[in-house]
Amino acid sequence: MAAKFEPVLTRNVGKPEALTLKGYRQLGGYEGLAKALTMEPDAVIDEVKKSGLRGRGGAGFPAGMKWSFIPKGKDKPKYLVCNADESEPGTFKDRLLMENDPHQLIEGCAICCFAVSAATCYIYIRGEYTKSAVILERALKEAYDAGILGDNVLGSGFKLNMYVHRGAGAYICGEETGMLESLEGKRGQPRVKPPFPAVVGAFGAPTVINNVETLCNVPHIITRGADWFKSIGTDEKNTGPKLYAISGHVDRPGTYEHPIGITFREMLDAAGGMWHGRQLKAFIPGGASAPILKPDQIDLKMDFDTVAKAGSMLGSAAVIVMDETTCMVRSVARLSKFFNHESCGQCTPCREGTNWMELVLDRLEHGEGTERDSQLLLSICKNIGGQSLCALGDAAIGPVKSLVDRFPEEIEQHVRNRACPFPRPRYFENGA
Repeated sequence: MAAKFEPVLTRNVGKPEALTLKGYRQLGGYEGLAKALTMEPDAVIDEVKKSGLRGRGGAGFPAGMKWSFIPKGKDKPKYLVCNADESEPGTFKDRLLMENDPHQLIEGCAICCFAVSAATCYIYIRGEYTKSAVILERALKEAYDAGILGDNVLGSGFKLNMYVHRGAGAYICGEETGMLESLEGKRGQPRVKPPFPAVVGAFGAPTVINNVETLCNVPHIITRGADWFKSIGTDEKNTGPKLYAISGHVDRPGTYEHPIGITFREMLDAAGGMWHGRQLKAFIPGGASAPILKPDQIDLKMDFDTVAKAGSMLGSAAVIVMDETTCMVRSVARLSKFFNHESCGQCTPCREGTNWMELVLDRLEHGEGTERDSQLLLSICKNIGGQSLCALGDAAIGPVKSLVDRFPEEIEQHVRNRACPFPRPRYFENGA
């Protein structure tokens, strides 16, 4: 029988003492940073590489490899920008970490900065995360007062300054180069790549960009070792603990920590099963941009590669569950409305394409669709996919394409009935 999984990233959730520096240290905090400071920076990078840690923000790129792209030398300053702009519909895992264990994030950021010789770190946080920002600011002050940050980190001679930078509520600033533009005081629009941030990032200098959850894994890798981290997960390419933010028609929505690669069925059971015992109709495995999957994939392993082979993506692991009362056309129309609204408008395929997708889906939902609309939607997707300046275009077509490919009968019903066949959702039910 497999050993019971003990939470790693969320081990301090529900422990008020973790909000203070004294309490965090009593719980073993900053041991990873102290150990890292006794190592060579390249050895820290190698340990993270060896662990197999992949970015938890969406792309799943190996974190240690990203760190190794930062050029050596002192001709330019180097930066770490922590992406805490958690704005994708269905995502809320990073907020849990920041509000319950802020020093864990600060420690992870500090280790990364030491490894890449960055003297400055910015935590770019979503504008709506007011509480998270206040908690992080308080934790930063404690870290400065204790000599964990500043001119002499833990007496090592390493200098590090860390700041919280609040965004203004734009989804596009979650895209790494759009975030850098915003950080520099410009309009938050993605840059043309190459050059990539590792070479020309914040203020024209080499920059590492990592997500909150990614960086929170780092202290545990340094403290416990890469082999321990690799012992958790599906295989050598999918290692470590993973946070899954599950919402929708489940009995107990919330953020759950599991070994990466847990099946969707196991995850659903951990969340109390389907709401009111209803039937599973569909689920989105990785946030609003991930293609929708059907119930026959309930035993899918929720890791990066397995989900990709199934025709979707793990992304941010924001799992949205839908029961049999859900109108898939209405759901995807709402997602398309979001992507259209959040497009920065810089490039034509995304600016025009997201608008047309919203218009066509809205028309279908309101009984004004035609038999040509499915092909029209696929044509729009084709003209957006791979053509936009950043990944928002590709993100926007994921739900739409999967609607046409996997739920054609619902589109046909909307066209045939000249109306949506599903009742309007009631947000409050007697006895609910």
